[in-house]
Amino acid sequence: MTAGQVLATVIVGVVLLVGLIGIVVPVLPGSILIVVGLLIWAATLGSATGWVVFAVGTLLAAAGMSASWVLTGRRLKARQIPNRSILVGLVAAVVGAFLIPVVGLLVGFVAGLLLSELVRQRDLRAALTTSWAAVKATGLGILVEFGCGCLAVSVFVIGVWVQAVAG
Repeated sequence: MTAGQVLATVIVGVVLLVGLIGIVVPVLPGSILIVVGLLIWAATLGSATGWVVFAVGTLLAAAGMSASWVLTGRRLKARQIPNRSILVGLVAAVVGAFLIPVVGLLVGFVAGLLLSELVRQRDLRAALTTSWAAVKATGLGILVEFGCGCLAVSVFVIGVWVQAVAG
């Protein structure tokens, strides 16, 4: 590999790690960053290995995003939790991330979700029940998407190894 390809590989590796963080911290487009990173790496290398890694990694990232949306959406719909409550939770998560270091994102999401559900249902017990169901559904979606993102990054690592061995 040339010096430019090595530099691109290192930069893309960092982008992929940021993408994995973005899956867990929903203020960054995690899976999309992974796909963009793989595309940049494939285009920079211009080899069959790069394009195979891009194709397989993109399929894995897309499967993770899709599964996350389907699993989360199905569970939220089954519990009749409106998208508005999730949106309020996400906005509160962003605010919480700035107000409370480290755990503010989670605290903000849960607090915003609970507040929205409390306003909607006007019953604390019901709001707690639906909020907990939404947190579990969101967590499951994130877990599945993160797993697929890790697989996509693993494909990249294997591709880097194959490219290095091939010369």
